[in-house]
Order: sequence, then C-alpha cells, then structure tokens
Amino acid sequence: MTNSDSSDSEGNKHNSSASLLTAAQQSVPPVAEDGNLKVNAAFEELAHSKRGLNQRHIQMIALAGTIGTGLFLATGKALANGGPLGMLLGYGIVGMLICAVVLSIAELSALVPLSGGIIRHAEWFVDPALSFAQGWNSVYANGILLPAEMVACTVIIDYWTHINHGVWITVLGGLLIFSNFWLVSVYGELEFVFAMLKIALIVGVNIMSICITAGAGPKGEPIGFRFWKDPGPFVQIYGIPGSWGQFVGFWRVLVSAAYAYSNVENISVAGAETKNPRHNIPKAAKRVFWRIFIFYLVTIFFIGLIVSSGDKALTSHSGDAGASPFAIAANNAGIKAVPSIINAVVVTSAWSAGNTAMLVGTRTLYGLALEGHAPACFKHTNRLGTPWISVVAVGSFMALGYLTLSSAASVVFEWLQDLVSAASFVHWINIEIVYLRFYYGCRKQGISRDELPWKGPFQPYAAWIALVSFSILLITGGFYVFIDGRWSAQGFVSAYFNIPLIVALYFGYKLWKKTELVSLQDMPIRGFLDVANRNPEPIPPPAKGWRRLNILWG
Repeated sequence: MTNSDSSDSEGNKHNSSASLLTAAQQSVPPVAEDGNLKVNAAFEELAHSKRGLNQRHIQMIALAGTIGTGLFLATGKALANGGPLGMLLGYGIVGMLICAVVLSIAELSALVPLSGGIIRHAEWFVDPALSFAQGWNSVYANGILLPAEMVACTVIIDYWTHINHGVWITVLGGLLIFSNFWLVSVYGELEFVFAMLKIALIVGVNIMSICITAGAGPKGEPIGFRFWKDPGPFVQIYGIPGSWGQFVGFWRVLVSAAYAYSNVENISVAGAETKNPRHNIPKAAKRVFWRIFIFYLVTIFFIGLIVSSGDKALTSHSGDAGASPFAIAANNAGIKAVPSIINAVVVTSAWSAGNTAMLVGTRTLYGLALEGHAPACFKHTNRLGTPWISVVAVGSFMALGYLTLSSAASVVFEWLQDLVSAASFVHWINIEIVYLRFYYGCRKQGISRDELPWKGPFQPYAAWIALVSFSILLITGGFYVFIDGRWSAQGFVSAYFNIPLIVALYFGYKLWKKTELVSLQDMPIRGFLDVANRNPEPIPPPAKGWRRLNILWG
C-alpha cells in the first residue's frame, strides 16, 4: 500500500468516526446534557471498536456455542424426573419462550449494537439502576457458570483417570483465561471448531439412537417406543401419587431446562465487535427456532427412546459421566467404545460453554465500566482491544470450582446448576422488561417499527408471554424444597438467592444515585435511528440455489 493509500484509509476511518459522532449529536432528542454526552460516547465506542467476529463466527456461536453439559449430561436427571414426554414438553416449552427472548434482544441490538448487550439498552430505555443491577447479575451468572462447566469437565475426566480435581480445574481454567486475552477473533475461531465437534457429536448420537431403537446394535433387540409404555411417558416423583406427582415431575423439568438454554440469547453481547451487526445479529436470531428444534428437541426425543426413565444409572452418578443418557444407552446396548468418544467430546463442549460464559461475562463487565457502573479500571484494554482486567476479574470465579476438593463434585455441580438456572430466569425477565419499554417508547414517539433496522415477529405478544412465564418459573423454581420431607437449605438458597440479589442491586443503586425511569417520550430512539440510517451496512446478496434452503447458518 502506498503512503497516499494509507493516508486515504486513515482519513476514511476518521471521517467514518466523525460522521457517527456528528449524526449522534444532531439526532439525539432534547434530553439532559449528560445524556447527550453518553450517546456521543456510545457512538464513539461503536466507531472505534475492533470487529473481529465474522458472519460465520456469530452464526456458529448462535448455532452451537452454548450447547454444553445442559444437553449432554443434565438431560439424564431431567429424564428421571419428567419421563420421555415430560422432558420433551419441558424443553420444548422453555425453548419456545427462549425464542421470544432472542427475537426481543435481536431487535434492540440491531438498532443499538454496543458491547454489553442488554445492560446498555437498559440504560437508555428503562433506568440506569436496572442497567447496574442486571449488569452485575449477568457478571455473577456467567461467573458461576464458569466453575459449573469446569467441574463438569473434571467429573467427566474421572471416567478415565482419578487425578485430583484441582489439577484439571487449574489447567482447563488457565487455558480459558489465556484464550480470552487474545483477539475476539481467536474466540470466534475456537468456538467455530468446538461447535463443529458438538454438531458432529449430536449427529452421531442421534444416528446411534436410531440404530439402537431399530435393533441394529450388537444385541440386535429393537426397542421402539417401549420406554414410553413402561415406565410410561411421565414420572411420578417425590412419592406423590397420581397425575399430581406427574405434573410435579414435569414442572421440575421446566425449571431445570433453563440451565441447558442459558446464554442462548447472548448472540448480541459482543455487538460492537461483530461485523455488520445490524444484519448478522438478526440473521442469527431468526434461525434460533430451527437450531433449538433440531439440536435440542430432536436429541431429547431420541434420549426418551433409548433410555428408560427408571434406569438407576440416571441418578446414581448425578453430574458425572455415568449420568450421560447416551453413555448409558451405549452400555446397555453393548456398544463398548462409544462412551469414551462421547465423553471426550462432552469435555470440549463443557470447555466451550465456559469459553462463551467468559466472553459474555467480560464484555458485560466492560460495558458496565463504560456506563460508569463499575470501576474505570475495567475499561482498560490491551493492544489487541481485549478488556484484560475484566477477563482476570471474571476468571477469578473459577476458584469456586475448588469446592469439589471438600465436597462431592456432583453435589457442587448441582448447586451451581440451580444458581445458573435462577440467574437465567432473572436475565430473561429483564430483557423482556427492557424490550417492552422500548416497544411502547416507539409507540409514544410515533415511530413505526418499520423504520427499525430489523423488527422481530409476534411482538409485543411474544415478549409479554415470555415475561409472565419466566416470572412464574422463577417464583416456583424451588417448590420441591417445600414438599414434606424434602427441605434443603442449599436447595432453597440455590433457587431463590438471585431474587433478593437483583432487588438489592436495583433499589440500592437507585437510592444511592437517585436515578429515575427514562420516560417513554425521552428515549433517544430517533437519535439511534438516524445514526443507523446515515451509516448503512453493506447487505450481502441473497442466497441462490440450494443455499436458500439453509436454515442453520448463512
């Protein structure tokens, strides 16, 4: 490149950034001066962000980035609690509600693609106190998810060797922190590779399930729908007789399914680092339905075919390799080599899910610092543009994994799983609150949703249904501890700790900073719209031929 070319390139970059700032200054409605400064700062961040995630990265992250132990291990306990039909219905219902959440956050992020995702949107469209509360709740939730996935890795590794768990937590956790110090594109490449492995595993175990069901295994005995008839499609749990016991089992599956779907909605959390976010984020969101149907529900349907809900192996080693329904089915069918293959890929899946949690947690903490809701030191980035202090802070949560040195790893995994589920419910509820405020803000200001870069379907009905449903699930999440003889202090805290946490964070910050709700009329929606219109993104050409049938990735 010649010097003149280089100068032109730098000049174009400067002009692009300047146009973003100028548009923001001209477009923001007459709100407080401090609000104008924040909008300008937001667009300066957007103009200067390093966008290292390509379309194939964001599509693959959305496709399989959050598939981990929730699908490959936790489904064993779900089958034991709900039966094949109860498990299928539970995961299906929560999956559809998650689709509503993803459509909501994608519509917001297409207009305001900033690092931190929903915590930045809460600042503009609801209340700075909610931004503070949800931001720290998200950091906490993803911090808890890290040791949960690392503990899962260690108990799976126990299938081959019984080296002290602390060794594996240190090694795998260290690799996790090291990988997040590099460019976000490195994260994208890692997730691309691990997602391919997970997809290969899902395809492989489903083919194996078909073979076992049809009697093509070593024992040559067809199964069909035998386990749907005996023990039956539902399970009576906790000694409760009749249909009420079956309903309790089904409801337990609804609550536990949240762990499997945690972070599915976070395709937009690195919005400022995603190329063409106004095109790629909605594109990934629109495919979530098919991803959930194909990778979650089809797989769960086959689990119900090949393993009996009454199989004692489902609960005898809760949380470790023995609880994997695929490994149980392979052993029962006399297929000896498959369990090791399954467990090897599940280890990479758990590490990958932890990698995603690390990205979400660090970018959320970085976004909090940018909004002034966290110490300024968390805004510091290295020469690669990575918020390295945030990486260290979130990575420190992995020390919780060392609890397995004094308690059973499966017990610790179950505690962490319940904590993550409750935090996920709170996160999804807050997303819908922010979206509905934004939706009615558009209506109040006379802004048609047709003007938005992208508008999600079925709104606001989908958002309202998800908001009410997840609120009910959060409140009833720990119902089982109130059943006679089943009281557990650990279970109660795991199910309900997040409710007082989010309330204390919200009202504590509100009283401290004297914040107020952003009125529907004062939301800077028109300002964001004008900036988007003045800085259009290139639209890829439409798919041709067989690519038009691609419903998984672009």
